[in-house]
Amino acid sequence: MWKMKALHHHKFTEMEITKNKLKEAFKHKPVLHGAWNGIPNTYVAEILAGSGFDWILIDAEHGPFDLNSVIYQLQAFGQFDIPVLVRPHEGNENYIKQLLDAGVQTLLIPMVETAEQAKKMVQAMRYPPTGIRGVGTALARAAQWNRVNNYFHEANDQMCLIVQVENTAGIKNLDEIINVEGVDGVFIGPADLAASMGFIGQPDKPEVKQTVEAALKKIRNAGKISGVMAIAKPLAEHYINCGANMVAIAIDTLLLAKAATDTAAGYQTESIEKKSNTKY
Repeated sequence: MWKMKALHHHKFTEMEITKNKLKEAFKHKPVLHGAWNGIPNTYVAEILAGSGFDWILIDAEHGPFDLNSVIYQLQAFGQFDIPVLVRPHEGNENYIKQLLDAGVQTLLIPMVETAEQAKKMVQAMRYPPTGIRGVGTALARAAQWNRVNNYFHEANDQMCLIVQVENTAGIKNLDEIINVEGVDGVFIGPADLAASMGFIGQPDKPEVKQTVEAALKKIRNAGKISGVMAIAKPLAEHYINCGANMVAIAIDTLLLAKAATDTAAGYQTESIEKKSNTKY
């Protein structure tokens, strides 16, 4: 979010804005594999950050995060050199303002269905005259409370907007959404897309996979970040071959649930079937 530059013969430190870590990461690796953080605990943040993922997403849409707990996670992740994204519960301009002031530079906005929605999100992440972001740097962690030099002039360029297309309406308008200036990437959500296509709980349905494949190719061909959730390794590799270059390969809650269930099952005296037909 920022870095300090020591100045000789002075008793103060000049702070410079940090380059967007996700954008920087893409300069060095063609495909980035990341994890979803849904457990609002700083120990979990540190465990995830030190595990070797290329990026972490704090999920404030489905995870029980409020603004304060997002900030606690950011502080924990800040000890590590890893890109951190936040998915808010919705594309709300006022909440986005708070997240940016808290130090978030990359957002994943859920349920984007139109180019108009995408344009509003672009504006929400930028100061006037190109956007509508409110000026409140005296209260903003992002600007280190007015101590980051040149923040107003450099902040816009360090924002990264990824919009999430996850229903049939969004797929229908995908071309227009992709072409919105200021949209850095589009992330496809197979679970919600499957539900909107009439296949809830069946993201691996052939019709759903074909729609995802076509979307990923289209996004990548437009030169944008092409993202997707794919927990199973063969599916992740398949979608990478289709053009995905930002792949979510793990969710902390599922990692814990599977490890705990498998460990307990290894000590059961009799085999117990614990299968669920609920799929993500």
